[in-house]
Amino acid sequence: MPSELDRQIQAAVAALSKPGELLETQGFEKDGVALPALVKAPPSLAHYIGHFCMQHKDTEFLIDGDLRLTFGEAYEAARVLAGGLIANKGIEKGDRVGIGARNSANWVVAYMAVLMAGGVATLLNGWWHGSEFAEAIKMVGCKLVLADPKRAARLEGQDLGGAEVFVYDNFVGPRESFAQIMEGAAAETPLPVLSGDDKATILFTSGSTGRSKGAWSTHRAVVQGTMNYVGGTMVLLQLATARGEAPKFPPATLMNVPLFHVTGEVPMLLQGFAMGRKLVMMRKWDAEEAMRLIEKEKITYFTGVPLMSYEIAVHPKRGDYDLSSCTIMASGGAPRPAEHVTKIKQGMKEGGPGIGYGLTETNAVGCTNFSDNYIDKPDSTGTPSPPLVDLGILDDFGAPVPQGERGEVCIRSIANFEGYWNDPEATRAAITDDLYFRTGDIGYVDEDGYLYIVDRKKDIIIRGGENIACTEVEAAAYEHEDMAELCAFGVADDHYGEVVGMVYLPREGADLGADELRSFLENRLAKFKVPQYLWKAEEMLPRLGTQKIDRKTLRAEYNAKVAGDAA
Repeated sequence: MPSELDRQIQAAVAALSKPGELLETQGFEKDGVALPALVKAPPSLAHYIGHFCMQHKDTEFLIDGDLRLTFGEAYEAARVLAGGLIANKGIEKGDRVGIGARNSANWVVAYMAVLMAGGVATLLNGWWHGSEFAEAIKMVGCKLVLADPKRAARLEGQDLGGAEVFVYDNFVGPRESFAQIMEGAAAETPLPVLSGDDKATILFTSGSTGRSKGAWSTHRAVVQGTMNYVGGTMVLLQLATARGEAPKFPPATLMNVPLFHVTGEVPMLLQGFAMGRKLVMMRKWDAEEAMRLIEKEKITYFTGVPLMSYEIAVHPKRGDYDLSSCTIMASGGAPRPAEHVTKIKQGMKEGGPGIGYGLTETNAVGCTNFSDNYIDKPDSTGTPSPPLVDLGILDDFGAPVPQGERGEVCIRSIANFEGYWNDPEATRAAITDDLYFRTGDIGYVDEDGYLYIVDRKKDIIIRGGENIACTEVEAAAYEHEDMAELCAFGVADDHYGEVVGMVYLPREGADLGADELRSFLENRLAKFKVPQYLWKAEEMLPRLGTQKIDRKTLRAEYNAKVAGDAA
């Protein structure tokens, strides 16, 4: 039966869905399929950013070390930079502009400016090696790349397909950082007129083929997804207020996940514009530093990979800091162990834990579970986020499976991406004829409508929310001349959820040690993709009837070995 909280949520959503209210919807037809669309959503991200920056112009927005900017100041810098991108760099509507940098106020201003100039904000993974950067830049045809010094150094000597690289300093204000681009530009430089159909963003995700794919979305999809998040936050605020638990401080969040991830981009950054929410940059994860910033900046909302909130909840210095401003400890990107949910709740005097399930291809929109419902169903990622999300559990032919049975988790909404850049085959495989996105996750829905993820179809390792294709790791290792065969898989890890493990067999007569192989891979893969565990096999790896290496058996065997060694 639905819980009392479920009934309260349904009533709040119904009230906010009435004509003229925030969650009012109307039908939008796409490829012959009718989808609900939010009536009050602005037509483009440029409209969205401009409207809310003016509404909150005197409110603090970006905190980056000693740099503090209001919404109005950030918008002013972005508006001039947008003019400079058009006047001095020749950016036209639809041009891809890469952003390759660590989190900073300048990253945010660059993102705003690219969208306002009509460019497609191409969010490059800041953890990539130079060759990975170059492949993505060439794949989508970036005209310009805005990079911080560290990322720019990785691009030196790479074939970027003609893309220009502009290096900006990460540690000064936006005007100083982008002075060359802004030179001669002004806030009066005409900006293009944008619609919901225009291309807005490209984010990268690993697939079963190993190569990163560029998932591109329209302005309509990203804005609608963002506003769906805003609606969910308004529902929570109404429920908290009704219980006498309204927030005591203005909205503020700690930006401790990468902005190039969809979690950092949509629910954290973009949602913050509508809420007038302060965004406090954190350059490197450290639980005690996070607690210090939560206390100092009166952080009200926290999200990150599951272990981040757990580390805070059980930290030995937890009692030294006043964290009462923070009423939600959310997580996403990987499952959160059930015991963590209880310990986080016990460690929080105000509020409680939450979890979200969404993907790059859904612009982070999917399911949510929080508060008492999360305590009652800690293994579930929650219910579909109203009013946009249509959740399906489908078989291999795209037909729904009976309630309670396992199938592929599929999500349909107006917030879904359009496809993978220049990869029609992968796009057709990922999207059904009736517009469900096939997530590759296996799950089921219980009698109360709660989703449980139980397995994955794709050979993907999720390390702290970062997708790693097994085939990509394997392809890099096969480049070693002494390699005969191998198999990569995920190994359970308390910190990251999963890390990379690999079993390998050297060619006959070769003596390939784990240290040598790891060093070899460090020069070919981003650090987070390099196997943490390497096991040398003495004989051929086990096979399936198809003669493919039996990854499932190896994963189970070596996960048991790691668990046994830790016991």
